Amino acid sequence: MKVLVINGSPHLKGCTDRGLREVEDTLKAYDIATDRVNVGNKEIRGCIACNFCREHGHCVFNDAVNETAPKLAEASGVIIGSPVYYAGANGQLLAFLDRLFYSTSTTIDKTMKAAAAVVSSRRAGSTSAFDEINKYFTISAMPIVSSTYWNEVHGFTAEDVEADLEGLQTMRNLGKNMAFLIKAIDSAAKSSGLPAQERGLFTNFHTEG
Repeated sequence: MKVLVINGSPHLKGCTDRGLREVEDTLKAYDIATDRVNVGNKEIRGCIACNFCREHGHCVFNDAVNETAPKLAEASGVIIGSPVYYAGANGQLLAFLDRLFYSTSTTIDKTMKAAAAVVSSRRAGSTSAFDEINKYFTISAMPIVSSTYWNEVHGFTAEDVEADLEGLQTMRNLGKNMAFLIKAIDSAAKSSGLPAQERGLFTNFHTEG
């Protein structure tokens, strides 16, 4: 069992990384491996709605999105971390997530892959960024893993985060809860299979003529 950890911060050793490392260390203590992907320091453009992926099974832009897709397929869980910019997640990360989730929507079954968002901020805006990332999970039949507070750490530098004792505690509890949920889902899947998802119905209100 493995968790894909996506860091959306351009600062590879910054506040977001510090929070993610606390979760990663906890997961490893519970025998869950992790695979880190850093996207905040890469050139990633947004989706252009060309639907190339529908025909070819991968995004038309061959960058970190296509490199990450196989890791997503193999993972039992996903953690996505982001700094907070203007009360939202990093725009580069959101462009990455738009393309990753859309281009794999028919090729990778994300059903029951445990998922969590982790955000870091100096002061405020964290919960709106947190909600923004969680929406990728709730549209994909991915159960969101909770903790004992919203999954956030605070600080202007990674050293500041060391003083956010409650934030680091929240990260550890998140790791414990994710390990438990992944193992519980794996056990249930082996005994009775994953819940079947209905597909095919697509409501729109466009009328011809």
